[in-house]
Amino acid sequence: MDPLAAGFFACGGVIILTLLGVRIAFAAGITGVLGLIAVRGWGPGTGLSGLLAYSESTHYTLSVLPMFVLIGYLAFHAGLTQGAFYAARCWLGRLPGGLAVATVFAAAGFGAVSGASTASAAVFSRVSIPEMLRYGYDKRLAAATVAAGGTLASLIPPSAILVIYGIIVEQSVGALLLAGFIPGAISAVNYALIIVFWCKLNPKLATPMPNVDFREKVRSLGQTWGILAVIGIILGGLYTGWMTPTEVGGAGAFIMFCLALAHRARWSTIWAAVRETSKLTVMIFTIIWSILILVRFLGFTGVPSTVSEWIGSLDMPRVAILLMILALYFVLGMFLDGIGMLLLTLPVVYPIVIKLGYDPIWFGIIVVKMVEIGLVTPPVGLNCFVVNGVRPDIPLSTVFAGVWPFVVADCVTIALFIAFPEIVTFLPNSMAPGNG
Repeated sequence: MDPLAAGFFACGGVIILTLLGVRIAFAAGITGVLGLIAVRGWGPGTGLSGLLAYSESTHYTLSVLPMFVLIGYLAFHAGLTQGAFYAARCWLGRLPGGLAVATVFAAAGFGAVSGASTASAAVFSRVSIPEMLRYGYDKRLAAATVAAGGTLASLIPPSAILVIYGIIVEQSVGALLLAGFIPGAISAVNYALIIVFWCKLNPKLATPMPNVDFREKVRSLGQTWGILAVIGIILGGLYTGWMTPTEVGGAGAFIMFCLALAHRARWSTIWAAVRETSKLTVMIFTIIWSILILVRFLGFTGVPSTVSEWIGSLDMPRVAILLMILALYFVLGMFLDGIGMLLLTLPVVYPIVIKLGYDPIWFGIIVVKMVEIGLVTPPVGLNCFVVNGVRPDIPLSTVFAGVWPFVVADCVTIALFIAFPEIVTFLPNSMAPGNG
């Protein structure tokens, strides 16, 4: 078979296997190994597959992933989520849909020490949904707010998926993490605005909260200093070049460990956090190995360069091509998990984007925003399943029915970043050199 035809056949095979329920790591890994054997022979094909898994595991940059994941798990056991939600509730509770708005900003704060969307959704399903339902909030609003708010952890540093993007496309991880901060904050504000607008249109969705005196509001801020300390370490260390991303992750994890001990967390819970971190890290590394094997096979077949040249030759405005790519991500996000979708598409899509003249850091933020949309859109909106899993009394259909206003908010946010790319590139362009 012609190598190019074999490459396209393999791409179709991976998509079909994934849609049939085969995990992306196995679908991509098996296809990649068989493809390498087909085009290079048994010895070189199997040898190259094993070499790729080893060589990519030894990248120093990858060591940041378990540190960021560990920060999130320790933050939960340190009680930072409850403190962040209480402070946000005190300050924002009087707004229309105030508890939902508070949930969004508390989730953004937790995202700044977590980096795991599903973990954020699971935590706030336990913390904020009971509170919203106690005050008579509509289940659709309560569940959808938690599902959508959890996605902010994918964008706000420390973000594991931004690290993966940087490794795959060989861009500065530090620049990508910094680039996610302002877009993450804007996304949170847009979510809050859509909640206020929604509740203004239909006041029955949310009951107004009782007022909290100013002294209690100020006192509540004392419960957020742990989150602020980690945010300061991450942003300050990266922006000034004082620490590398891995060193930032290690420092953040150490602070979270100390906070967990200060909150008298049991050693069994700390060990559970380490164990869960190990499981998630192994899963991420396995996906990375498998996709890289597939990418190497596709490189031998010439699929990425062929598609890139074809797209580049189209007589269309570059923004139209970009919108076609984003539409592809929107559709794929309904069926694939975020990391798998990112790793599966970047080998083909990234060269096209660079050829069109777009900034690779900016595109990374846009792609992660599309991943966030995929986390809440049916039929495989993972965050919606997490909320339903923690709160089985709220039907999955109810969660999905409530997320569409947030999807609209995300589309507006992406349009804003396309129209004004400086929003994304300002911080990374002004960062100190040598800290990627």
